[in-house]
Amino acid sequence: MVYSREITRQESGLLNILVEKAGMALPIDWESQLLVMPMKDDGMGGLLLFPNGEIIEGREFGSQVSEYQYTDCDGVEVIVSLNIDKEGKLFELDVWKTDFSPLRCFPELE
Repeated sequence: MVYSREITRQESGLLNILVEKAGMALPIDWESQLLVMPMKDDGMGGLLLFPNGEIIEGREFGSQVSEYQYTDCDGVEVIVSLNIDKEGKLFELDVWKTDFSPLRCFPELE
């Protein structure tokens, strides 16, 4: 079953860091309208991103615009990439845990 939902506080904190690193200019209320959908990635925590609350099928990867690396609670390195679609809109938060195990925690952000 595929479902969309609002972004969590932890996901939002990480996404904000990546958006800032990318230098993206987004509307002031972009987060309040964002829907996310968990990716089929065996629990690594990746998210498909749907700006403006619109679930649009068939969007295509455009490019990676920023990246963040941290150590998961179990000591395994995690690399998180922010990707946009071909139209320059938020596309996915790609999470890769270097041993391919499920994500245990998001980084502690201030």
